[in-house]
Amino acid sequence: MALKFIDHGTAEYEQMVALRKKILRDPLGLSFTQEELEKEKDDILLGCFDDDEMEACCLLTQTEKDAVRLRQMAVLDGLQGKGIGRALMIFAENVARDAGFKKITMHARKPVIGFYEKLGYVVNGNEFIEVTIPHYEMEKAL
Repeated sequence: MALKFIDHGTAEYEQMVALRKKILRDPLGLSFTQEELEKEKDDILLGCFDDDEMEACCLLTQTEKDAVRLRQMAVLDGLQGKGIGRALMIFAENVARDAGFKKITMHARKPVIGFYEKLGYVVNGNEFIEVTIPHYEMEKAL
């Protein structure tokens, strides 16, 4: 397993978009707009690879001077529950911490709240609907 940074617009980035679409958007009948993808140019893009195949990904978007928001966390079907997501989360936290951020926030889908709670994230606020499904805002101090 190799955890690494991904450059926007590269072949690895295209793998990232395809994985996120397959895991996060297709089941909801949604896709990405070119505008959404263009906004990711300034984000920290992270991936987990086995050889050259992406198995998981996420991105970090700066929201405040000292905070980032974890977005678009996706792990390939069949690999969930095998520690890949956990490894990617720890990597993302270390990357954020090394960049000087003090807090990570996210909009977590309701079914995966427990996964993030095990990693020290806490729910902050009430349930809300985003991309047609229930989410909760979560956060963790770094």
